[in-house]
Amino acid sequence: MIDLLLDAVDEETLLPALFPALLRAVPGDSLTWSVRTPAGRHPITTPSGLFGPEALAGFFRNAPADALFRHTNTGSGVPMRRSDLMSRTEYHRLGTYAEALRAAGAEHQLATAFPAGWARSGRRTVCLVVNREGSDFADADLEAATLLRARLGHALDRLAPPVRLPAGLTPRESAVLDLLACGLTDRQIARRLDVSERTVDKHLEHVYAKLRVHNRVAAAGLWRTAGTRLV
Repeated sequence: MIDLLLDAVDEETLLPALFPALLRAVPGDSLTWSVRTPAGRHPITTPSGLFGPEALAGFFRNAPADALFRHTNTGSGVPMRRSDLMSRTEYHRLGTYAEALRAAGAEHQLATAFPAGWARSGRRTVCLVVNREGSDFADADLEAATLLRARLGHALDRLAPPVRLPAGLTPRESAVLDLLACGLTDRQIARRLDVSERTVDKHLEHVYAKLRVHNRVAAAGLWRTAGTRLV
C-alpha cells in the first residue's frame, strides 16, 4: 500500500489499484470513496454502481439525521465504526439505511474522512466508507484505517496541489463554473451551493467578464476545455 501511494503519478491511475488494496487492508464487501469540494460531492464505489441515482438521492436526503455521516461531514473524521455510534436497531431505523444502505448489504460500516488536496473550487475532502454484510469491524481494522488515513491524505495532497485560478476567479466562481460545465441550471447550482439564484447570476456576470465570454454556453465550454486542473 505504501509503495502504491509513493509511486502514484496521478489519481486517474491510482484509484483503480487503490480500491482493491484498501479492501485488503480493511477487509470489506464494498467501499465508497466520496470526494467533497465546494462545488459538491463525487462518490465512486467498488463495485461500481453500488448505489443508483435514486438510492444516492435518498441517502443524501436523510444524511443529516445519520450520526456516521455527520462524523465524516462536519466532525473530526477519524476512523469510526457505525457500531461505536449506535445500535443495530437504531441503524435500521435510519432513512439512509432504508433508502440506500440496506440494499447495498452495508450492515456494518467503518468510515473516515481526511483532507485530500485541492480542486479549482477549493480544498477537497475524501470520505472513505468500507461496508460489510457479515461480522462487524474489529479493533485491528480500526487501527489499520487510522494508519492509512494519514498516508492517503499526504498522497492526495501531493497529487492535487493548490490550483492557480485563471483570470482572478474566486473559489466560489470556480465552483459555479464546475457545476455550469456539468450542465446544471442556475436553480440547480443555487440549491447545490445553498445560495440564491440571484447570487448565482451575479457570480456568472463576474465570470463572463473575467473569462471574456458573453454567455453561459461559452463559459462552460471554455471551462471544460481548460481541463480539471489549471496550473
